[in-house]
Amino acid sequence: MSDGAIKTGAASGSVTDGDVAPRYPSLAAGRVRARVRPLDRPLTSYYLVLGITVLLLALGLVMVLSTSSAQSLAQGGSPYAGFQKQLVGVVVGLPLMWIAAKSSPVLFRAAAYPMVAVSLLGLLLVLAVGHTVGGAQRWIQIAGFQIQPSEFAKLAFVLWGADLLARKEQARQLTEWRHLLIPLLPGAAIVSMLVMLGDDLGTTFILLVIFLTLLWVIGTPGRLFIGMLGLMGFAMVILIIVASYRLQRITGFFHPQAQASTAGYQEIHGINAVGSGGWFGVGLGAGKLKWGWVPNATTDFIFAIIGEELGLVGTLCVTFLYGGLAYAGLRIAGGGHRVDSRSGPGEHRRGHRAPADHRRAAAAGLGRPVLAAGDPGRARHADVVRETGARSQPGTRRCWPRTGAARPKLAWPRYRRLPRAARLSPVPGG
Repeated sequence: MSDGAIKTGAASGSVTDGDVAPRYPSLAAGRVRARVRPLDRPLTSYYLVLGITVLLLALGLVMVLSTSSAQSLAQGGSPYAGFQKQLVGVVVGLPLMWIAAKSSPVLFRAAAYPMVAVSLLGLLLVLAVGHTVGGAQRWIQIAGFQIQPSEFAKLAFVLWGADLLARKEQARQLTEWRHLLIPLLPGAAIVSMLVMLGDDLGTTFILLVIFLTLLWVIGTPGRLFIGMLGLMGFAMVILIIVASYRLQRITGFFHPQAQASTAGYQEIHGINAVGSGGWFGVGLGAGKLKWGWVPNATTDFIFAIIGEELGLVGTLCVTFLYGGLAYAGLRIAGGGHRVDSRSGPGEHRRGHRAPADHRRAAAAGLGRPVLAAGDPGRARHADVVRETGARSQPGTRRCWPRTGAARPKLAWPRYRRLPRAARLSPVPGG
């Protein structure tokens, strides 16, 4: 029996016992797909980022109040001092987040170069008039507020690098390694050097990871990417070896009991805090190790206090929230959803699309390596095309929304040499 006859017979209920079973999904499978289909809608990424950000913000404020109150009371201050400082940041940050969500991506591309200039100026000011906190010179005082220019430098470098690579891809210049690395590599070196002069290895490492992520998401050939990865790893090893205290922190991480009173002190008490919480924790605000036992309990080791007060359930909730944020970033970096948030739910503004590669590179760079792991939107592009009304055109890959011009391909023969599991498609559906 032909497939057409099988399909017709299945629909009418006239398939006999001797007929071959139809090769079509069962009703149960269709129901499962119908339930998970909301995840395939273009606005899913927007709502995931918004919802997870709000949840993490609320949980963060609660835990800052719990941990900072102990520190403030021990110093004889107000228990709400640290919470009030964070609340001011929320009051300022939420309107800025709303403005950023409503702004056109073209605005971010235009702001990338001024942001790089301001960040470099701030890093130079840190070296001249900055003060040291925790062994690193990274803060400057402006109008009574402490500002860390290296944080702005990370965002500026992501936007600048994404815009630079997107422009080069549109001009079909990324088929040569020189255009891939210049001026992106010198820019990363300059920013990292200024940060490292302030003795901030952690931020330097993040900047190098952002650089590698931008190369990955744009489709750098495998040998060149591995070479850059080896070069960055060698540079990090040298920076660790030349400073004895950095090497002590590494050895203390692997052997904390051998340096229990020095390099391993923070790790040991952090593990004790997480382990003492059990399944559901000792209760919000009832933790004991935040009273001077865990160093930096309000910042770097606040996760240990979450484990003590909220238990394994609380730590898993935080982990899953960050995992969901990574998933949303992967969807955006995958390029399958091009929705302008100014349009609101269910509406698409086709006249306000920025080049897709800038969005993908920026999303992956902001998420660092976790957001550049692959292209999970490969199987969802058909639904996106159907819902947005996009069509394929000659000379472009299927499921690419019509923009009036064929999209250039990136060094395709060399790019195919990458293993399939390690490739990030330069175009959706590739």
